[in-house]
Amino acid sequence: MTHNPFSAMTWRSWTLWLASLGMVLAAHIGAGRLNALTLAATLLGVTALIFMALGDPWGQALTAVFSVLYALVAWHQRYFGEMITYLGMTLPMALLALVSWLRHPYQAGYAEVAISRLRRRDLLLGGLSGAAVTSVFYFILLALDTPELTLSTLSIFTSYAAAYLTWRRSSLYALGYAANDAVLILLWLPAARQDVSHAPMVICFLMFLMNDLYGFFCWKRRARRQRLA
Repeated sequence: MTHNPFSAMTWRSWTLWLASLGMVLAAHIGAGRLNALTLAATLLGVTALIFMALGDPWGQALTAVFSVLYALVAWHQRYFGEMITYLGMTLPMALLALVSWLRHPYQAGYAEVAISRLRRRDLLLGGLSGAAVTSVFYFILLALDTPELTLSTLSIFTSYAAAYLTWRRSSLYALGYAANDAVLILLWLPAARQDVSHAPMVICFLMFLMNDLYGFFCWKRRARRQRLA
């Protein structure tokens, strides 16, 4: 991973990335109180998603760092489900995905992951393991008296699905993360209504949603190109 990840960015990638950074910064300035931790997490997060859309392993490395920062933000808000999910699941899964992406380049010397086609048993394994993980986490969150328990539980399932699909190098990973983004927008809206300093998190996940949808279309085009090559 000694390459420059920005070198493979297209004008579409640059436009979406810069627009996302601008929206995140504007949201923080508009909130009136600059939270350095939240700002760092959101800026790092949108950058990670752009690199993931390019199929670049740097996306996974930045996702691992984002997981730690976002877990700290969630801890301050007592969203223990988010904290546990990102430290106990998203972080290790990002590291596993990083290893998988590095071991399966599209071509030798290319900073682009080889996209894999899911088999029926892959989907079955993902569904069963996701249900098991979500069930365990539900009772942990219940014991911790976690706010917004239903949304927090749904966030765990969508996060696991997205992380699993990323590890399997499937283009469907982006739809999993898009679903998780939608859940997190709903999760952070009550906090934003109570304290405007949390409004940037809503904007953050709205930008994440746009980036993940972009990532899905990028991966579908890349999958066709890789099969034809």
